[in-house]
Amino acid sequence: MSEPQLIVEREDGYAVLTLNRPEARNALSPQLLLDLCAAFRLLKGEPDIRAVILTGAGTAFCAGLDLKAMADSESGIGVYNIHAEHDITAAMTFFDRPIIVGVNGVAATGGFELALMGDILLASQEGRFADTHCRVGLAPGWGLSQKLARIIGPSRAREAHFTANFISAQQAADWGLVSRVVASEKLLDECRKVAADIASCVPETVKLYKQMVNDGLQTDLAAGLVMERNVMTQVNR
Repeated sequence: MSEPQLIVEREDGYAVLTLNRPEARNALSPQLLLDLCAAFRLLKGEPDIRAVILTGAGTAFCAGLDLKAMADSESGIGVYNIHAEHDITAAMTFFDRPIIVGVNGVAATGGFELALMGDILLASQEGRFADTHCRVGLAPGWGLSQKLARIIGPSRAREAHFTANFISAQQAADWGLVSRVVASEKLLDECRKVAADIASCVPETVKLYKQMVNDGLQTDLAAGLVMERNVMTQVNR
């Protein structure tokens, strides 16, 4: 029997999702993308899961969409049916608990976008980020053109977009793209520590806090402060 393309492990209070196509640098095949969407939808219905860790097997995190799968299909990128059952943006956005991303190697293009769908990013020393959309002639569709500039600043983001050059793990940490860089052999352990700490907190408050932070990032500070005060008044009665 062939290896699953996505490994799902449930631990004490959290789950670990491992992209498992190391021979393809964990490129997202249609099946892997479908499995990943299904996993997030399934785990959302499990109250004992307080957080999710997402990482990759082998030496890469994720090389993005599988270009070979697109080349082999008459429909090209349509083979993914991205805005239907393969809608990873919706699956991860509507997952209401923290997502910790362990960037264990290259996170390129769609893999870069996948990493940015997480809430907390940790990178190994071998972690690297690259946006190769301009190099392969594809337009981003999972938020990279909008999110990266807001995280690391417009000039740095434009350089990354327009040149397709790599951002090292240390650069990513210096620019606030990841929380911190850890030794490769300790990456998953560090992710597990974060997940365990989250699992030890009040789950409903964690969910609420995630929503408040995400909602606040969609508006200006004044509106965000009003939103926070309204939530505080309703919750702390």
